[in-house]
Amino acid sequence: MPRPRKDSEILSATERLENAFWELLTDHEYRKITVTEVVREAHVNRNSFYYHYASLPELADSAIMHAVEHSTVQAPRADLNPDIEWRRQCSLVMNDPVQRQRLDRLALLAGSHSSPELIESLKDFGRLMIINDLQLDADNLDLKTDLMLDFTVGGILAVLRRWPELSKKLSVDDLLNEDVAVLAMGVYLSMSKENMLAYWSRIFKGDIPGDFKTAH
Repeated sequence: MPRPRKDSEILSATERLENAFWELLTDHEYRKITVTEVVREAHVNRNSFYYHYASLPELADSAIMHAVEHSTVQAPRADLNPDIEWRRQCSLVMNDPVQRQRLDRLALLAGSHSSPELIESLKDFGRLMIINDLQLDADNLDLKTDLMLDFTVGGILAVLRRWPELSKKLSVDDLLNEDVAVLAMGVYLSMSKENMLAYWSRIFKGDIPGDFKTAH
């Protein structure tokens, strides 16, 4: 009989099943993972699995959705210095072990063990998260915003493909670059309801709190 997991009395069945999915995806190709392996890893029975999920793809979607939803990516405030905002975002993600674990898991979806279905799920949930964060109307996106969403999600996917390598050597300081900060804010504002011209005007006139040169 399998030894009970240490978290078996703390985590819900769905949390254990999702954790099991990520653990198995670390070592196995998605197409080779079975429900039997998942329930064994999670220490739950098959009835419990099928009570919550109709299939393995449904579990995968749930795990991906929760990983994306709980990632600490907050919409930056357009009235603040983009350098400071970018610094805050990078510090939140890079210094939080829970967020680092989520990044590691999301990177699995862009790795060799993934599948076209998992990648599409990641793209869909990533796109939806950005739409919700920016309070956009998903059914009435203009062409520019629609393309910028695809551009942003594609960029995130590209970074996740490289994350196993980057995570070993990347630091917060590596990300704290004024050019990167302005680029990140520019992409955000191009999709948001903010006035781009008014924002850049505030930067060039020095009307944004916090000086770019002294923020470091």
